[in-house]
Amino acid sequence: MDEDRPMTLRARLYLYLAPGAWKDHGMSPVNVVVSVLIVIGALAAILDTEPVLRDRFEHVFFVTELVLFVCFAVEYCARVYAAGEQEVYRGFIGRLKYCVSFWALIDLLALLPFLVTIGVSNAFLLRLTRLLRLLRLARLGRFSEAINALIEAVSERRYELMLSLMAAGLLLIGSASVLYLVEADNQPEAFGSIPRALWWSIATLTTVGYGDVTPVTALGKLCAGLTAVAGIGLIAMPTGVLAAAFSDAFQRRKEELLDLDD
Repeated sequence: MDEDRPMTLRARLYLYLAPGAWKDHGMSPVNVVVSVLIVIGALAAILDTEPVLRDRFEHVFFVTELVLFVCFAVEYCARVYAAGEQEVYRGFIGRLKYCVSFWALIDLLALLPFLVTIGVSNAFLLRLTRLLRLLRLARLGRFSEAINALIEAVSERRYELMLSLMAAGLLLIGSASVLYLVEADNQPEAFGSIPRALWWSIATLTTVGYGDVTPVTALGKLCAGLTAVAGIGLIAMPTGVLAAAFSDAFQRRKEELLDLDD
């Protein structure tokens, strides 16, 4: 009997907007359109940072942003309304609870740059708001199984990752302290304090090696060599932890999909 009853507007919106509600493989047509609009908005934000294009097509950029803002605002309101299909988000308190959920906050933050930009003349604030438009790309995360696997993997291995970060912090401070002790007299501008020496330590431990700051004493070079070798292990540690976590997460996803197909 219930199967013959027509779907309510809220239920239909929930079906097309909530990624977990769509039973077919892939995204719903509405979410496909939303994803395309997100990519268009990000591309427009990137091109808008080029002064030549901005001066020549200022009206086009403004109209594009206005249309995207209206579309995303309507989508946001529809998502808030459709969230009531879930028991936890029903009623006024439930809607407020949804509005402060992670993805709802991302949706809301993605709307703010257009409103903030209106009437702003400060160059730095304009650059900042244009940059914040790229926050829209984060909204694609709710449609991606890969993002969900990433969040799951990081959550599962948070203790191992925290241990890696602690080891990295200790190594950074330790190597900077040693170079401050050894090189401060010869290069006070670069190694005259531990905070100054930290720039060299970060560049060395991450294996970037800009070369703008280098030790000149024999002992300093020896310490630098040991730091560089330690940096290899420092990078490998969290990489190995995440690789194992991703492998486990994707394997579980495959098993879940196989169970659904069966």
